Amino acid sequence: MLHFTSDLDPNIHLAFTSREEGNLALHVNDDPRLVAENRSRLEDTIGVRRFSLNFMNQVHSADVFTVDPVARTSWLEPTAPTCDGLIDPTGEYPLAVMVADCLPVLFVGKDIATDRTLTAATHAGRRGLLDGILTRTVEELRAHGASLIEAIIGPSICGRCYEVSPQMAEESETLRTGIRTETRWGSSGLDLPATAQRELSSLGVQVRQSQVCTLEDENYFSYRRTPSAGRLAGLIWSAA
Repeated sequence: MLHFTSDLDPNIHLAFTSREEGNLALHVNDDPRLVAENRSRLEDTIGVRRFSLNFMNQVHSADVFTVDPVARTSWLEPTAPTCDGLIDPTGEYPLAVMVADCLPVLFVGKDIATDRTLTAATHAGRRGLLDGILTRTVEELRAHGASLIEAIIGPSICGRCYEVSPQMAEESETLRTGIRTETRWGSSGLDLPATAQRELSSLGVQVRQSQVCTLEDENYFSYRRTPSAGRLAGLIWSAA
C-alpha cells in the first residue's frame, strides 16, 4: 500500500491500496462476504473503526457531495451516495474512492483563518475528467473555506498505455488541450494523469503523482488488463 502524509496537516494520511489488500468493490461480481472482510481488514490496518470508511456509488459523473456520515453495521445498508467526489469539511471522516485504471485523487484543504482541515476523495475517469470533476471538487473545497489545497493522484493508467480510438482522442482533445497522446504501440491515446496535474496546478493546487501505471504494474488492479478485475482504493483519514 502506497502511503503519504499531508504537507498541510501531518495528522492527515493518504494511501492507495494494491492487489495485496484485495478487491474492495461490491459491484465486480465478487463474493460480498470476501469484500466485507477485505474492507474490515483494511480499516484495522489504517486504524479506523469498523464500517467508518465512506465509499461512493461511482458513475463517471461530475457530481460532488458533502459526506453524510451514517452509523453502519453492514456495507449494504444504507446505500452509498451516487457521486464521484466526496468532501468532508471537518476532515474527521475517512473517505474512499475505488478505481482500476481511472484516477483516484485525494485532496487536503486548509482554512488558514480558522486552522481547519478539509478532505476530499474524487474518482476521475475519462468522462469525469472531461466534464470537470476535479475543478468541481476544488470549487467545493474553496466554498467550504479551503484557502490552501493539495492533491495526490494515485495509481492509474498512464498516457503510454491508455489506448482509445482516433475519434475519441480527437473529441477529448477539443475539450482538454494536450490530453491526446501516442501510446507505446503507436496508436491514439489519452494521458489522464498529466492532464489532471495541469488542470489542478492551474487552479493553484499543489499536486503530487504516485507515478504508478496500473496496466504496467501487476501489483495493481487494471480493467484494461483484466476486465473482471477488482478495485483498489484511495483512502484519506485523520490519525488525530
